[in-house]
Amino acid sequence: MNRGGDAHDTDFAGGQADTVARAWNTVRTHLRESAGVRLFDQWLKPIALVAGGDGETVRLTLPSAFMTNWVRNHYGDRLLQEFRALVPSVRSVAIETGMAAAPTPVLKAEPALAPVAPAEPVVIADRPTLDPRFTFDRFVVDASNRVAFNAAKALAEPGVPRFSPLFLHSGTGQGKSHLMHAIGAAYLAAVPEARVLMMSAERFMFDFVQALRSRDTHSFKLRLRSADLLLVDDLQFIAGKDSTQEEFFHTINEVMGAGKRLVISADRCPQGLDGVEARIMSRLSCGLVADIKNSDLALRRAVLTRKLLDMPGAKVPGDVLDLLAARITASIRDLEGALNRVVAYAQLTGVEVDLEFAVATLGDVLRGAERRVTIDEIQKAVSAHFELKPVDLVSARRAVVVARPRQIAMYLAKRLTTRSLPEIGRKFGGRDHSTVIHAVRRIEELRDTDREIDTAVRVLLRELEG
Repeated sequence: MNRGGDAHDTDFAGGQADTVARAWNTVRTHLRESAGVRLFDQWLKPIALVAGGDGETVRLTLPSAFMTNWVRNHYGDRLLQEFRALVPSVRSVAIETGMAAAPTPVLKAEPALAPVAPAEPVVIADRPTLDPRFTFDRFVVDASNRVAFNAAKALAEPGVPRFSPLFLHSGTGQGKSHLMHAIGAAYLAAVPEARVLMMSAERFMFDFVQALRSRDTHSFKLRLRSADLLLVDDLQFIAGKDSTQEEFFHTINEVMGAGKRLVISADRCPQGLDGVEARIMSRLSCGLVADIKNSDLALRRAVLTRKLLDMPGAKVPGDVLDLLAARITASIRDLEGALNRVVAYAQLTGVEVDLEFAVATLGDVLRGAERRVTIDEIQKAVSAHFELKPVDLVSARRAVVVARPRQIAMYLAKRLTTRSLPEIGRKFGGRDHSTVIHAVRRIEELRDTDREIDTAVRVLLRELEG
């Protein structure tokens, strides 16, 4: 009888493995369609499915720790959702570093890397693992984020919380998620027996819909409302989802009513969340609302210096760090990603990092990071600086008080935009391209001889490129 049972178990396991393998083919197809060829080939194509497993955990592997971390951070939740939609018995996805994955066809110099010891599997499960990199001591603080940082530390302290909820808001990639992971880690360190639950609003919605389909909303509600600390990231994703918002409202009511800790993040303040119910915004506003402003040059440079401390053996000269801090301004996440790319490519190719190498490696990133200045913006800035009306710059007036600012505006348009000379001429009252050429040459000459003109151009350049 036991032998028969063993055979049956083996058949079941084999059937489950086949099901997961077929699901993996579908998942890869979805990833290829959504990510695009370049991103898929570089980061996602090298993922390999590890045979075996217990039917509840899908094991995936990549050839390097760097790639493993990137896929986990950017696609961990997505992979779990994809597998669970196809194979409901799957409860978690383990993303590991190992030799089972095929080498990436894009980064062909990978054998130059020093051997990497296999990392512990990172499991993306129903209770997300807190990222060990995102701690309070790794968060670089300045005036733009000090209130949010101090509020996050205060909420992570044991005892009766001074306030709850904490609502963090900022643009993408400025440190909200870092602080949320840090809160979870610090609170667990102080209260090890605490139940901490962290999820994205998108994941909240997905799990809620799954609970409705399986007619098991009780377990879903119990899991969330029993949390001592509940952290929900990117609240803006439930905008317009009425049934999800209904459940979310009752969840935060229960958590707050029980005196437990609640942390919410979004890309806007509560009042700016269009499509989110007023009662939810009201409840979230009754705690502490803290914003994180866009980082300035000094903070971006400090972030890079701090990031290098976590990259033993990486050597990046100061002028390269200065370049990244000055040119990549959209988000801290993009900034760190650029540094990761430079270091990884240097290790893969065995080339020493210098300014030329960084520019060659990050050419597309640096070009994409350049601020797109329009001719309309230039005309408004020049008009304001010289106390004119924008219409004066496109008029037929030839008085020096108008003609010189017009020439400066044309010079700036040639320098700061990708518009052709005829296009620039048309934007200045239909003037010929030769007029634009003359204006550019004249201002270049005057900048060498006329201190007032040079100062005006410098001020306008700082304002427009700022």
